[in-house]
Amino acid sequence: MVLGALLFWSLAPTALTTNPWTIVVTSALTTLFILWLELANERHASWRMNAREFLTDLFYVVLSSTVISWLTTTLAEDPLKAAKHALGIATPWAMHAPFVAQVALVVFLVEVGQYWMHRLMHNQSLFWSTHAPHHHLTQLNAAKGAVGNPIELFLISLSVVALFDLPVPALFCAFSILGIVSTFAHANTRFDPPAWYAYIFTTIRNHSLHHSVGYDETRCNYGNSLILLDRVFGTYRDGEAEAVGQDERRRLGIVEQMLFPFHPAIARIKTRREHVEAVLAALPAGAVAGRPSPAVERAMARA
Repeated sequence: MVLGALLFWSLAPTALTTNPWTIVVTSALTTLFILWLELANERHASWRMNAREFLTDLFYVVLSSTVISWLTTTLAEDPLKAAKHALGIATPWAMHAPFVAQVALVVFLVEVGQYWMHRLMHNQSLFWSTHAPHHHLTQLNAAKGAVGNPIELFLISLSVVALFDLPVPALFCAFSILGIVSTFAHANTRFDPPAWYAYIFTTIRNHSLHHSVGYDETRCNYGNSLILLDRVFGTYRDGEAEAVGQDERRRLGIVEQMLFPFHPAIARIKTRREHVEAVLAALPAGAVAGRPSPAVERAMARA
C-alpha cells in the first residue's frame, strides 16, 4: 500500500494529485480497506469492532479532518507561511528535488515533530493530561489513531513543513503514506509486515506495547509512523500487548475525553463549593440572612 501510494501520487494526472478532495477520498478508502482486513484476519477477538466503537471512531475521524484540520491551518500553518514570506525564507532545492526525496523529507519532518511532542506528552503532567484520553482506549482498530482530546489532536498535528517549498502532490503523497502506516499501527489485523519494514516503520506489534495498561510501559515506541526514531533516540522497546488502556482499563466516553484535561480544575472548584456549603450549613439558623461572624468569614475566605 505504501508503494501504491507513492506510484499514484507520482504518476496520476495533476488534476487529481493537486485536488484536496483526492487526499480526503484516498484517506477514507485506506481506513475502510484496513477495517475490512480486520474482519478478514483479526489479531485479537477482544479488539473486535462493535457499533459503539465504530461510531465513536467515525466522530473523531470527522473531527480531525474538519475542525482540527482547520485549526492547524489557521493557527499554525498560515502564520508559519506568513513568517516565511516576511523573512524571505526560500528552499528552491526542496521544490526541485526528486519526488521520492520530497516525500521522504515531509515524512521525516512530520515524524520528528510528532515524536518529540509525543515523548513530551508522556513525560510532563500537563501535556499528559491532553494525551491520556488516547490511552484510555480499551481496544485498537484502524481509526483509533484519530481518537483523543482535541487539544492533543491539535498539538500532535504541528510541524514545520510549511517552511519548505514543496509541490502539493509530494505533500499529499507523504500524508497518504503516514496515514497508511499509522492506520496499520492501530489496526486489529494479523497481516504482519516483513522485518525490514518493521525496523523502519511503526507496526501494531510495537505500538500495542505503547498502549499497555501500565503507565511506565507506555513510555516507549513514541514514533507514530517511524519506529526508527525510537531506535535512534533509545526509546524503542520490543514486545506486544493485547490488554490496553489506563485506570484499570476504564473506557472514556466522548464527553469525558473532551473534559479530561480540565478534571483537576473541575475537582478544585467542586471541593471549594462543597467546603462553602459545609460552612454555610454549620451556621446558626437565620445567620445566613445577616452578616456572618468574623470566624465564619475567615473560614469562607479560606474556602
